[in-house]
Amino acid sequence: MRGRYLGRLREALRRTDVPAGGARAAGSGDLLLRVLCHELRTPVTSLTSLTRALADETSPLTGEQRRAISALARDHAAYLQNLLTEAATSVSALTLMAGRNDHAVPLATILPAVAILVPAERRRVRVTREAARCAVSAGRTRQMVGNLVENALRHGPAAGRVGIHAVCRGADLSISVLDEGRVADPLIEALRRPAPAVGMSGLGLWIVRQLVAVDGGQVRLHRLRPTGVAVEVLLPARQAG
Repeated sequence: MRGRYLGRLREALRRTDVPAGGARAAGSGDLLLRVLCHELRTPVTSLTSLTRALADETSPLTGEQRRAISALARDHAAYLQNLLTEAATSVSALTLMAGRNDHAVPLATILPAVAILVPAERRRVRVTREAARCAVSAGRTRQMVGNLVENALRHGPAAGRVGIHAVCRGADLSISVLDEGRVADPLIEALRRPAPAVGMSGLGLWIVRQLVAVDGGQVRLHRLRPTGVAVEVLLPARQAG
């Protein structure tokens, strides 16, 4: 499975290269750097939010809340350290995305780490018990949901609500990230583009599609009524052991 995924990414890299002398290596290196920089944003943003919550003297935390926030901060710091360590040992961003030491965990264990990205007053999380127990790839799924949440925060209304919903639909686990924005052409293009565009625009959604493909899933776009947009990821439903 991982070999097929890396092969698909390498093919995408070849398609993004500029056919000029010496440009192939430069094009590949540029994409690898952009992928790494993009994936550093989620843990950095999360750590900023978590440390702000710990330092906020206007909203005293209970001991249990402080322990939970500290645990999330530790998890994000460890993830950030792993990214930096692998980058320092010359492991390509393709391998970072594949998650070479990824392991299966219940969905419920990773959602708090991405939900914290959304301010509490804007956050809406709905997860059924069956979906919460589904086994997912720890690193890839956290990366994928985190990218979708950051995309909703960046492109949805500044004060709009952001939802994370998970439910089982037959043989599939459905994970949706919703915001109160609209289905714009750049969003549609980002979900259809076979290779990432130049720059950071649309890169997060391209990465999501690659990550989902590793686990045999698919990505769908929904227009909500009366307003809003949802990006849904469908993965094969597996119960955690």
